[in-house]
Amino acid sequence: MFFQPMDPLSGKHILVGISGSIAAYKAPLIVRQLRQAGATVRVALTPSAHHFVSPLVLGNLAGEPVAQDMFDDTVQEGGSWHIHWAHWADAMLIAPCSAHLLASLAHGLCDSVVACLACALPRSTPLLIAPAMDTTMWEHPATRRNVEQLRADGAIIIPPEEGELASGMWGIGRLPEPDTLVAWVRRVLSGEHVSSSSSVAQRSIEEVLQRSSRPLQETIEADRLTAEIELARLKATNNLSLENATVLVTAGPTREALDAVRFLSNRSSGKMGYALAEAARDRKARVILISGPVAIPPPQGVTVIYVESAQQMLEAVQRYDGQWDIAIAAAAVADFMPAAAYQGKLKRSELGQSITLELIRTPDILAHLGKVKSPHAVVVGFALEQHDQLDDGIEKLRRRGCDIAVLNAFDAPNSGFESDHNTITVATFDNGTAQQYSYAPAPKRICAEYILNHAVAILHQRRSG
Repeated sequence: MFFQPMDPLSGKHILVGISGSIAAYKAPLIVRQLRQAGATVRVALTPSAHHFVSPLVLGNLAGEPVAQDMFDDTVQEGGSWHIHWAHWADAMLIAPCSAHLLASLAHGLCDSVVACLACALPRSTPLLIAPAMDTTMWEHPATRRNVEQLRADGAIIIPPEEGELASGMWGIGRLPEPDTLVAWVRRVLSGEHVSSSSSVAQRSIEEVLQRSSRPLQETIEADRLTAEIELARLKATNNLSLENATVLVTAGPTREALDAVRFLSNRSSGKMGYALAEAARDRKARVILISGPVAIPPPQGVTVIYVESAQQMLEAVQRYDGQWDIAIAAAAVADFMPAAAYQGKLKRSELGQSITLELIRTPDILAHLGKVKSPHAVVVGFALEQHDQLDDGIEKLRRRGCDIAVLNAFDAPNSGFESDHNTITVATFDNGTAQQYSYAPAPKRICAEYILNHAVAILHQRRSG
């Protein structure tokens, strides 16, 4: 008879501490994975952490009150609640741990509930710390001293990973993915000896490689939950509603026919435009999605119009002139089309060794939207540029009547066509001057929320003015 071994996390009590870091968006995924493994989880936040992750989301996922303040009535247990929580825990994981919290822990400063709980842990209870910060901060001598002090005190330091950082730079400092962090806790509770040595770091790398081959549905679910977490945080501080508003979105590539079977096109997947349509729908907008040829199922609750060429997309857009409040031109419309398409199929045997094509400009759909918009309406345009030419893209979109320009660089990681993630810079125009906002790499659904936040702010301002 086959017996499946029990997960070392099953029935365990885990404290999760979260500090103020952009990487805190991964914390709800950590909590969920611990719960799915059978652990009971309690969460504590430093004072700045709630700016990056929603306590409401964390509380719902943990099924326990979230500790944010030493005198919070919801976490009191007959006095000295932090002592009771510390003795209740089988392990404590702090992820992400900022440079500030790292220093507090190394010097025994109880300046937050997270640091207080860590100091109150019995010596026999494992403390796992996952630092996350920019490379220069991670490599600073003070940070290195604090890390070594914590190691000497018995803490287990989970090494940060290499990758693109919130600053846009590349280096060491990224918080490992949730399944890697949970694997560290599992190994500790299973009795396996661990340290922050290179061998453990190598195991972490192997886990990352294994993670890259996880089922597609799990990846989709993780990205969806990440977007939901970010949306919950944004809802707490922003008026996101688009009720009684109409949003027009163009998405995907266009195909410009060479003959009956060949065409000019590009690699656009349509994912960004579809994410924007779904995000606008969820804000109660009436959404019209005009889509080029894509391999994405149509979003529910959205009017979808399928087209092939740039001319067909323009004609579909024109049918809604004067009816929209926000127009988002996310489609990657081909810049040129053949002057005349061959009616049949061009045969290779008849073409010889070369072919000369006469190409002409396709219609400028974005410029059309800028010309026909009503006084209160908002036009959002996209440009794909090299990283060092984003300013050129911003100026190009401003001249074509955009109120908001969304730029992404095709030569940057997590950016450009086909990816599920994007790295965007948003520019808004105030009296002709561009105000830029750069965002860290994120799933395209989260990028959609960022873009809509800017569009909604301008729309509400114009309506109220």
